Amino acid sequence: MTQTGRVFSLPPVADANSRILVLGSMPGTASLAASRYYGHPRNHFWPILYRLHGADTPHESYEDRLRFALAHGFALWDTIASCEREGSLDADIRDAAPTDIPGLLRASPGIRVIVCNGGKSYDTLKKHHGGKEEIESRVVLKLPSTSPIPTRQHRGLEEKEDTWRQALAPYIVKT
Repeated sequence: MTQTGRVFSLPPVADANSRILVLGSMPGTASLAASRYYGHPRNHFWPILYRLHGADTPHESYEDRLRFALAHGFALWDTIASCEREGSLDADIRDAAPTDIPGLLRASPGIRVIVCNGGKSYDTLKKHHGGKEEIESRVVLKLPSTSPIPTRQHRGLEEKEDTWRQALAPYIVKT
């Protein structure tokens, strides 16, 4: 079944210990249906996050995954609050309304790094918030999307993991 019409992002996941904000663009249909970030079983986000912290396999429970992310200083949100889209592809996003990322960063001052999970996330962040002090005062990284769809530069999980690992190495606190 194809989803059509206006879709809405999930609320942010952050706490007082958040240091790294991972921004997607807009969750895909599987994630929205499950009300879960990176809810598609083939998305590489959770395996990458766990591997970055020396864990082989993500927890089965979504709540445990969120606790793992927060315990390691990661916050999650999207750059798009709502949009028109059929299906899950970023290329099909129309009439996007941005989230209030500057507001989240004011409420979570410990976040020092913003990771854009893919080009659409990065482009949307820059378009709507690029010159704002809350963004400019932080490190902004554009990393390959964790979508299971291969790109020319990143064919699969291992290539994406290597890129994420290299980019985030200076910012990940070893526990």
